[in-house]
Amino acid sequence: MDYLLLAFIAICLSLAMTGAWTVQRETGASGWIDTIWSFAVGLGGIGAAIFAGGAVDRRIAVITIIAAWSLRLGCHIGARTRAGGEDPRYAKLVEEWGDSAPWRLFVFLQVQALAAFILVLAVYLAAANTAPYPRASDLVAILVAVIALSGEAISDVQLARFRKTPGAKTAVCETGLWRYSRHPNYFFEWLGWCVWPLFALSASPWSWLSLLAPALMYWLLVYISGIPPLEEHMLRSRGETFRALQTRVNAFFPGPRKHGDLQ
Repeated sequence: MDYLLLAFIAICLSLAMTGAWTVQRETGASGWIDTIWSFAVGLGGIGAAIFAGGAVDRRIAVITIIAAWSLRLGCHIGARTRAGGEDPRYAKLVEEWGDSAPWRLFVFLQVQALAAFILVLAVYLAAANTAPYPRASDLVAILVAVIALSGEAISDVQLARFRKTPGAKTAVCETGLWRYSRHPNYFFEWLGWCVWPLFALSASPWSWLSLLAPALMYWLLVYISGIPPLEEHMLRSRGETFRALQTRVNAFFPGPRKHGDLQ
């Protein structure tokens, strides 16, 4: 494992999130935080893969996937932020923190830099695998990546279309993939991080660290910064309409609609 390379990437991620903090303080738009985070993880992953030293063809596949993920997500969040869409999760945190919001947000974003490093480490381990390419697990990884990237993009498009419909501010989205999961975009985001262990796992004892990426992403999305604050916001803004949705649609994993389906 190239410790010097990983240390350099960790420092760059910390600096990137310091930059995100500065942008948020200057603009007041917290959406730029996740935009910068997405691009930072993508660039960190690309840099890690370039110098990882694994099988060349696998490294090319890894670079292509992490670049596609970063560009799509970063551009999507950036476009939403530029249009004036504020992230209710950050807005609530800043409101709760009050006068201490500036320094607490700075610490919070450095924690995000640490999370980003764990994700980039998984990309590095995937690219560092020296096993012959392609293995069956490599082909599965590519298939999962295509499904994850496509599913998240489709989910975001469907939600964006819904938000343009009359009454969207008091209704809930139950069209397309949103009929089978309350957060299909989060599910496909998590699924995308399951790709890296499929590329990485080998005889190397370090390769198992790649499992930290999907484990961390699941924990963040389901229990910390994803579903809980967003659903709290939806309950405040949609009330019983969203509470009824919770009884008939899975929170995370897509699945059959439950009892109480009125549509």
